[in-house]
Amino acid sequence: MSGMTASGRPLLNRRLAAFGTTVFAEMSALAVRTGAINLGQGFPDTDGPEEVREAAVRALRDGRGNQYPPGPGVPELRAAIADHQRRFHGLTFDPDTEVLVTAGATEAIAATLLALLEPGDEVIAFEPYYDSYAACVAMAGAVRVPLTLRAPDFRPDLDALRDAITPRTRLLLLNSPHNPTGTVLTREELAAIAELAVERDLLVVTDEVYEHLVFDGEHVPLISLPGMRDRTVSISSAGKTFSFTGWKVGWVTASAPLVTAVRTAKQYLTYVSAGPFQYAVAEALRLPDAYFTAFREDLRAKRDLLADGLAEAGFEVFRPQGTYFVTTDIAPLGEKDGLAFCRSLPERCGVVAVPNAVFYDDPDAGRTQVRFAFCKREDVLREAVSRLRRPAARP
Repeated sequence: MSGMTASGRPLLNRRLAAFGTTVFAEMSALAVRTGAINLGQGFPDTDGPEEVREAAVRALRDGRGNQYPPGPGVPELRAAIADHQRRFHGLTFDPDTEVLVTAGATEAIAATLLALLEPGDEVIAFEPYYDSYAACVAMAGAVRVPLTLRAPDFRPDLDALRDAITPRTRLLLLNSPHNPTGTVLTREELAAIAELAVERDLLVVTDEVYEHLVFDGEHVPLISLPGMRDRTVSISSAGKTFSFTGWKVGWVTASAPLVTAVRTAKQYLTYVSAGPFQYAVAEALRLPDAYFTAFREDLRAKRDLLADGLAEAGFEVFRPQGTYFVTTDIAPLGEKDGLAFCRSLPERCGVVAVPNAVFYDDPDAGRTQVRFAFCKREDVLREAVSRLRRPAARP
């Protein structure tokens, strides 16, 4: 099929015409075709806690969640999410009116933007940004306004943020810990952003899926700061914290009016999802503190292993403060184009990475940046580092 109707009209609507197959699909397909080590897409290569898996099996066998669960999410999970927010962040949410379960954080973001934006509204987001942000803004008919985080430290320019706000600005879309750079916004940066949001009467959507993977600094939910309780939609998920990315269980916590608005859009997307897994995630969120500490320290060690190995292989490495990912610059290797480099890397040395240029509106801003995932087994990371040191990895 040509992508056009018989009359010559494009099949794909103009809002999505700029979006093709995601880079993750392309690079993962390359990994399969070449047998390369996939450090591109951010999924672990081992499953999460056995007791959480068994909780899912138990729910299946007990007939819990095998039919449609309640639209807002099963009560057990909504209560566990509210307890998690209180336990780790000192935040109080009513599980009946201020918590919404979604098909992963990706659906939460989509439903939130579809619910809160009118065509022509402006959305400010820090770039490089996770690719679904741009697509969701486009689907809402809104206009994205990128604010570039620049190497080597990838800190936000708060004066530039203030200057970017116009009468058409409706919403700020924040991600901390930040994918792909690994930046963790400081309490001072978040306080300044909160003051701006209050001053200019802006809504804020915060993507906090890496909240338990902060290696340097602290995770401060923006919704906890003065003036933000009724203007912030806080989003997180189970996939990254418990290494069950395929379960696609995410959630929204916000004031009741905001949750009601998001639920209005969400009910026409998936309606409901992941029934038995919701019960398992409810148990996962109540794991002891030792689990969360051990999980973070394991990923910290893997970050250091990969970051050190990449530096030894000749990459410029921007050591992340959080997340699953290390951003590098390939210019010291004599390379000028991250996309071409990533497309050739599997054949050259048997490793897959992702070019950061796809996360920018202006590809030149990240032309030589490449992202590697370290949420893999230690032996896999060591083998990947060994392969990247080979002469074939260089031009």
